Amino acid sequence: MLERLAKERRARLAAERLLEQKKRELQAANQQLAFHARSLSDQIVEQRQGLAQALSEAASLKGQNTRVLSDLEHATSLARIAQTRLWDALETVRDGFAVFDGDLRLVAANRAWLSFFEGEIALSQGVTYDAVLKIAAQHGLIELDGRDPLDWHHEMTARIRRAQIEPCVLRLPGGRHINMIDRWGRDGDLVCLTQDITATIQREADLQEARDKAEAANRAKSAFLANMSHEIRTPMNGVVGMSDLLCETEMTEDQRLYAETIRSSGEALLTIINDVLDYSRIEAERMQLYPEPFDLERCLHEVMLLLQPAAREKGLKLLVDFDLFLPTRFIADPGRMRQVLTNLIGNAVKFTARGHVLARVVGIELADDSYELHVTVEDTGIGIAPEHVEHIFGQFNQVESASNRKFEGTGLGLAITRQLIELMGGTVWVDSVLGEGSCFGFRLPLTPAEPREEIDKPSTPIRLKCAMVVDDLLINRVILERQLETYGLEVTLCRSAAEALHVIEGGAQFDLVLTDHEMPGMSGLDLAQRLREGGMRVPILLLTSDPEAAQGAAGDGGDLSGVMQKPVLRSELFRTLQDLSCIPPEPAAAPPPPERPPEPGRQMRVLAAEDNRTNQLVFRKMVKEFDIALDFAGNGREAVALWQGWQPDLIFMDISMPEMDGREATRAIRAAEAGTGAHVPIVALTAHAMAGDAESILAAGVDHYLTKPLKKSAIAERIAAHCPPEARPPLPAGMEA
Repeated sequence: MLERLAKERRARLAAERLLEQKKRELQAANQQLAFHARSLSDQIVEQRQGLAQALSEAASLKGQNTRVLSDLEHATSLARIAQTRLWDALETVRDGFAVFDGDLRLVAANRAWLSFFEGEIALSQGVTYDAVLKIAAQHGLIELDGRDPLDWHHEMTARIRRAQIEPCVLRLPGGRHINMIDRWGRDGDLVCLTQDITATIQREADLQEARDKAEAANRAKSAFLANMSHEIRTPMNGVVGMSDLLCETEMTEDQRLYAETIRSSGEALLTIINDVLDYSRIEAERMQLYPEPFDLERCLHEVMLLLQPAAREKGLKLLVDFDLFLPTRFIADPGRMRQVLTNLIGNAVKFTARGHVLARVVGIELADDSYELHVTVEDTGIGIAPEHVEHIFGQFNQVESASNRKFEGTGLGLAITRQLIELMGGTVWVDSVLGEGSCFGFRLPLTPAEPREEIDKPSTPIRLKCAMVVDDLLINRVILERQLETYGLEVTLCRSAAEALHVIEGGAQFDLVLTDHEMPGMSGLDLAQRLREGGMRVPILLLTSDPEAAQGAAGDGGDLSGVMQKPVLRSELFRTLQDLSCIPPEPAAAPPPPERPPEPGRQMRVLAAEDNRTNQLVFRKMVKEFDIALDFAGNGREAVALWQGWQPDLIFMDISMPEMDGREATRAIRAAEAGTGAHVPIVALTAHAMAGDAESILAAGVDHYLTKPLKKSAIAERIAAHCPPEARPPLPAGMEA
């Protein structure tokens, strides 16, 4: 029983455990079933929502499709209207218009384009471009000028195959001309435009005919001007030449004045004739250049010297700034270069009432050892308005018509200048401010005519401090003075050997003497000999055009330290000064100034420092009846030199003079007199009569001053007041001072 009970209990427990397990499995199955039921329910809900959304979107798309169809119909209607308007517009255009598709078949064309073939064949859509060309060639629609129609067809076919189609002009049998313009479109279409340019061709032919007639008339005018200029120049040369000879004969002062007026007027007229002749040559392209080596710096100084009298009358300063590092000799046509410089500087002087005129020369060295020179002429004149800058370079033009009555001239100078510079390969420009001044300039490539100097070569310093230049030509003196002053030397200029001896006898001392070879009165060799005999041991340089002849005439050359070829190159002068600086000069006591014994009954010596030749003539005529010894100095330096050598009893000193003005010359004389007890009376001559001028003039050391225009009585009063006791009475008997 116990075993059976135990067995049943074990069976029951096993059944309970099995039931427990089945319950758990049933519970898990129920849970999984519930999960699947919920998942299925969620899917059904989502599908219902998607279906509803799809039905909504379908309804929306149906509405949009309706609107799109409506918009498409509206756009199609607008496109038809636009196309109709476009073709209506193209039909109103006189030019032909056609479009070919990518296969070069005609898509559309306006009546103007189709009318080209009217009467020969009717073209329709779909005809090929190749067929159109053949129709034009075979039916004689184009003037082929003897070419084969097939060749022309091939040329035109090859033309449209290019990416960039060049325009083509076709001539029709009736004389019409058609310009064909073809372009490829973005989609491969060929757009063709034909223009009737018959009127344009005829207008160009008329213009060419008118141009030919104008050029023929211009050539006839130039030939006429050239012939007339030559015809006028022949008698004018006689007038000027004979007036020169007449001035060399003995005449009264009035006759000489008349003869010199004839000569100056003839030269002015000859200048005008030369301008007209040059312009006619340039216009006829017959102007020729004759390049040769020439000294540009000397040419510039010569032009300045030529224009100095006109500038002096206005009180203008003429200045030259030539780049120290440039060569001075170049290869060009010297006559034309002088003409250009004269035109530019002469214009600057003409149109400048006060201030200065500055000529500046700078340049840069090019790769081929030539130089690009920049030459400018600056002035402080009337200036030019911007709208007239280009106008002034025209023929017969000046600044403006309102000023033409005040300024003389042909108006050809600048036109000739620009054409000459362009003929020489340069360019001309102008910068100007109305009322303040102008700057005319030109660039010109030139080849140097002297050896190139080494820039980095060690340079010996120039130790010479003062020099005397003796030359009878003013231009030579001026150029040498500028060159020597550039190297730091103080320069004294003398017009003759006699004047140089006067200066030396007056106690002046120099470190160097430069003298011209051939001079009137006493040659440079004779001067050198006289200076050596007087004890001067400083270097003496002889300037000559024939160095071999000069050295032969000098013998062993004991009186000379060197002979230099004229014109003197600045580089050669620089090297010579360096060489002379290495030679210590022999000290030599300057000879004491000679004591002048009293000369009872001698003439009173009067020195007049006046740079204007007309004023010199007026002064001379005013004192021609006076018993005086009269001499003139052309500037302050000459006045000081003549005072030292000639010892005048009275000096009339002009205030405004070049190189050294009257104030500076007076101060130099007073400084030299300091401590000697000497005092030469100095009377200033001035055109300034403003308040304060008298004080500034007297402060320089003058004793009295006279204002211009001068009066004979005032001059006589000053001469009588300062006549020394040992001199004869200077005034004529019965004349009251």
